Amino acid sequence: MPEKKKNPGRVSMPEQPAKVRAHNFLEVPEGYTLKMAQEEAARCLNCKKPLCMEGCPVGVLIPEFIALLVQGDITAAARKIWERNALPAVCGRVCPQESQCEGNCIVGKRGEPVAIGNLERFVSDWERENGTGQLPPQEPKTGKKVAVVGAGPSGLTVAGDLIKKGHDVTIFEAFHKPGGVLVYGIPEFRLPKAIVGQEVHFLERQGVTINCNSVVGKCISLDELFEEGFDAIYVGVGAGLPRFMGLPGENFIGILSANEYLTRTNLMKGYDFPNYDTPVPSGKKVVVLGAGNVAMDSARTAMRMGAESVKIVYRRSREEMPARNAEIHHAEEEGIELCLLANPTKYIGNDEGRLVGMECLKMELGEPDDSGRRRPVPRKGSEFSIECDLCIVAVGSGANPLLTGETPDMELNKRGNVVAEPGSGKTSKKGVWAGGDIVSGAATVILAMGAGREAANSMHRYLTQGW
Repeated sequence: MPEKKKNPGRVSMPEQPAKVRAHNFLEVPEGYTLKMAQEEAARCLNCKKPLCMEGCPVGVLIPEFIALLVQGDITAAARKIWERNALPAVCGRVCPQESQCEGNCIVGKRGEPVAIGNLERFVSDWERENGTGQLPPQEPKTGKKVAVVGAGPSGLTVAGDLIKKGHDVTIFEAFHKPGGVLVYGIPEFRLPKAIVGQEVHFLERQGVTINCNSVVGKCISLDELFEEGFDAIYVGVGAGLPRFMGLPGENFIGILSANEYLTRTNLMKGYDFPNYDTPVPSGKKVVVLGAGNVAMDSARTAMRMGAESVKIVYRRSREEMPARNAEIHHAEEEGIELCLLANPTKYIGNDEGRLVGMECLKMELGEPDDSGRRRPVPRKGSEFSIECDLCIVAVGSGANPLLTGETPDMELNKRGNVVAEPGSGKTSKKGVWAGGDIVSGAATVILAMGAGREAANSMHRYLTQGW
């Protein structure tokens, strides 16, 4: 057991050098060794009132799993995490810990917080590679059948929770692989698809059935699922409808949504040419519109796909960028340029209808808007142009309409999102719950999982006690 030192510094996780990783799709952080993990875990104060847990949307028993890690019982630490989190290897990699569990860490009040995400990643990876493979305990079978529509983070969480409570669970996924945004949106260098596959296989080993290539709303309706004997349904179809800005010239060749670009490179493995011959639009001078995690993923992917330069155009300043600090830092290290306080006004094309540039206006920040961020205001006479042959639009996405458009008795809001009861996920349609991005709009993986956890608890009460 490592000896506790007075206020030791945070143990950094080794990473691929920026100049090397900018040209490959291998994972950027290389992981802790056992010694490094235990040294970092020893920084935890094991607080009597663990504020870190209050910042976790799924309520992982953080001090308890860290204490087991310090003691060297990694298998027990993994089981402790699994009590609350069905996808720990994923969350350890992509959760915004800095604004959630680590943001609440007491150690962070006088220094750097405990690297909770890194420790969760280490424990889940170690158990997967070295553990016994023993499954979590399950309650006796109830005879109830649950359909989960969508195999993204939200749906997978519902499935993992309800299978342990004794219900039979079948997931219906539209794509040819389960994982949702974990497989089509987040790049390999940030979340290896083998990790997602192993997490999904763990659920299958527990008894979850997954039917891919099943578009609920087109191939089968919610009412037909009830007719087939399902007692409750969870809708977690995400927010995969691309959103554009409506600028002049938007139909030029060389302009595409981040949804399409990332799906081609990730789920359809366009990055792994020639093993997979998926066509991916390429450019030498690439511009990405937006500044969230999806924009960072798109920009960093474009660099790895052979771009000579990649610019992120964002109408606010760095302080307002919604992406995780780590993602912005990694992007800049890899040579991606931030073109801030700039807003595109139109695309420029050549005689062949291909994109060759865009016009922009310089902006300045005014008073805060509804989001709490300062509103960007155009500067008169500040027009300038940017040369580019590929533009990836990453300014958000809308609700997936395939299912909701075919379910008229399920209430939607004006944006097309499902209206669900806060804290439970109940919809206006009896026996149907919803959560994740289809309810909240595009958000983080862990918030979708938190919504799945709340819905699973409510569904369990319904299945055992009634509506």
